[in-house]
Amino acid sequence: MTGTTPRNRGELRIYFGSAPGVGKTYAMLGEAHRRLSRGTDVVVGYVETHGRAKIAEQLEGLETVPRKTLHHRDVALTEMDLDAVLARQPEVALVDELAHTNVPGSRNAKRWQDVEELLDAGITVLSTVNVQHLESLNDAVERITGIRQRETVPDEVVRRAEQIELVDITPEALRRRMAHGNIYPANKIDAALSNYFRPGNLTALRELALLWVADQVDVALQRYREQKHISDTWEARERVVAAITGGPESDTLIRRARRIAARAGADLLVLHVLRSDGLAGTSPGSLARLRELADSVGATFHTVVGDDVPETLLDFARSVDATQLVLGTSRRPRWARTFDEGIGATTVQKSGTIDVHMVTHPEARRGLRFPRAPRNPLSRTRQSWGWVLALLAPAIVTATTLWLEARMSLVNASLGYFLATVLVALVGGIAPAVTTALLGGGLLNFFLTEPRYTLAIADPQNVATVTIMVLVGLLVAVVVDRAARLAEKAARARTEAALLASYSRTVLTHPEPLQRLLEKVVENFGQSSAALVERRNGQWHLAASTGLNPCTNPAAADVDIEINPDVHLVLRGRASSGSFDPADRIVLEGAAGQALVALRQQRTAQEAVETQREADAARLRTALLSAVGHDLRTPLASMKATVSTLLSPDVELAESDSHELLVGLSESLNQLTKLVGNLLDSSRLATGAVTPQLQPVTYDEVVAQGLAQLDKKGIVTTDIDEQLPAVLADPGLLERVVANVLNNALTHGRHPGQDPDVLVQASEYAGRVELRIIDHGPGLPKHAADILFAPFQRLDDRNHTGIGLGLNVAKGFTEAMNGEIRAEDTPGGGLTIVISLPAAPHP
Repeated sequence: MTGTTPRNRGELRIYFGSAPGVGKTYAMLGEAHRRLSRGTDVVVGYVETHGRAKIAEQLEGLETVPRKTLHHRDVALTEMDLDAVLARQPEVALVDELAHTNVPGSRNAKRWQDVEELLDAGITVLSTVNVQHLESLNDAVERITGIRQRETVPDEVVRRAEQIELVDITPEALRRRMAHGNIYPANKIDAALSNYFRPGNLTALRELALLWVADQVDVALQRYREQKHISDTWEARERVVAAITGGPESDTLIRRARRIAARAGADLLVLHVLRSDGLAGTSPGSLARLRELADSVGATFHTVVGDDVPETLLDFARSVDATQLVLGTSRRPRWARTFDEGIGATTVQKSGTIDVHMVTHPEARRGLRFPRAPRNPLSRTRQSWGWVLALLAPAIVTATTLWLEARMSLVNASLGYFLATVLVALVGGIAPAVTTALLGGGLLNFFLTEPRYTLAIADPQNVATVTIMVLVGLLVAVVVDRAARLAEKAARARTEAALLASYSRTVLTHPEPLQRLLEKVVENFGQSSAALVERRNGQWHLAASTGLNPCTNPAAADVDIEINPDVHLVLRGRASSGSFDPADRIVLEGAAGQALVALRQQRTAQEAVETQREADAARLRTALLSAVGHDLRTPLASMKATVSTLLSPDVELAESDSHELLVGLSESLNQLTKLVGNLLDSSRLATGAVTPQLQPVTYDEVVAQGLAQLDKKGIVTTDIDEQLPAVLADPGLLERVVANVLNNALTHGRHPGQDPDVLVQASEYAGRVELRIIDHGPGLPKHAADILFAPFQRLDDRNHTGIGLGLNVAKGFTEAMNGEIRAEDTPGGGLTIVISLPAAPHP
């Protein structure tokens, strides 16, 4: 009897890239040819050329399994014939585009599911995927590119691949490849370069891809070490772990560890160990502050749970392959270290290959400081009921036991006292519960143990019963009281965090942050007024306020929070600041700090606006004088000479000569009108006097009107789809924008001796419609993009008329309509101006 030996599961190899066109499919086909030359049975299950000639060339010489044709909505579509590939049983199959969604009616919805079947059949698969198709990164890619990818593949499918090869290329090289027509057809190149393939987009996608692959390298290394049971630290990359207690020395420790990590070029991880019982540790407020500090120095913050602190520290350090561990010296006194050498010494002894740094700090010699006993977390009502029950519950248990004495044993009576103690602890806290336990023990001894009606106890077992009952009652009361305190702390911490987050959010997002912040303080703390006062020239002045009768002097305030010696937050509405809980003052101090930030932001914004207005006005005056001195004087001089000639009685002119002079006069008038118009528009923009009337308007209509305003000669070709959505714009302003940009392209987008050739195209992208005005002239000089739209700038040396305001006015009008205008290099040479405006909502 013969049979076929089942094949092992095939291996998956993925070629991973940051964007289309980086060379994933080309690299995959190169690997297929290498394997074929070594005698491996290789077939092409599915490879899409997308019209790329080099991909088609690479497919030559490889066996291709014919595709299967499916019909969907009366359209014939082709997909990989999975059954045919399985029947062919090659050693290696090439399946491009792992994230692809199959045509409805296919066996599997996604191509990666087809690949899983091939792998289960023992076939090795080579495939490709881009970073934007990973499920976990879909949202991040959408924020970067403005496009949501509908075809995704679960990260776990890609992670299970035996090999992931990153195919990388710089953004500049990819854009050159695009411009040369190696990726998309010619009619899609300009739109792609202006949208998805922007340099910033490609850089961000490349970083995402590199970071994701780096994470997979770490995962693969960790998996290998687990499989080989390797617990030693491998110094593949420097990592420093700073272990903090949450005490006052933690700030010093984090900063010192940051310097150590910086010198080693290492990553820094800040670690805090919590006890597993959760009954001891740092306050949530302190931990939140330490998290912020760790984030500010570029470290990551981690919290682990463990009772054996040295073992927990070292286990974490080994799990992240840390090479250095930073600890603070002990705060315990010397006599205490005689009995227990402490966490630092134990960690050093067990650290192995991990270097341990012991950092000194000012708290090291102060010893442990014990906090004051906190106040009772329970309300006065609960405390009162607790004391009532503390007296009644033992009496009720005693009376019930004596009444049912014939049917109850001493053990049952003890359980009754236990229940009374637990009940009182739940209601009244530790003090009433202790009283209940002691009173219950005394009553049990006096009434129910032999000899009765005396405190003497004859049976030793009864002594044990009474003692255990009292101890258990005490322990239960302590645990319940501790739980109540922790619940109160957690609730207060949540409230404080919510308030502080609300204040920060107000400062960051509200249009009038300072006023709204003061209003929130009044609402949250039940005050009648709140004010921010500052001292100038020895006198207190009101910077901002809300509420009735705000205070203007800290000395007269009910609550005074000093931000710095010259700025205070003052409140009215309570008898004195002493009526505030310390935690309330902490929140108020946080609000006061945010108020100072808001005040400075407000004044900085006001100063910036004023400074910018003054600078614009000064620049405009200077440039206007220059323009009047040259660009305006030139047409005026020409006009004066022409008029003088026409009016001179001594000059006899032929009709043709007179006509020529009148044409020149008209041209000078047009030039003068345009110059004055641009100057007036620039002045309106500088003073904020432009108020656009937004309405839906289509680019084809606006371009037609803009062409009618041109005063330059050249070839302008328009290619605008009438089906494109309208944009929200002011028709008059947009016509000026288009006319100014077209004039600029016709003026500067020409080579000597040639007529300019300008192309106008439009496309929709991410909720916006973009108009591209493309010339093939000399383009921009290096580093000139930043000043292209500045006023009074002419970036070439040729003798053109104009004062350099056309593009500046276009930029101002476009931004006033909530749009964007930018300059890009035209592939092959030249300049492309992109006007981007939001699409109008569909009616």
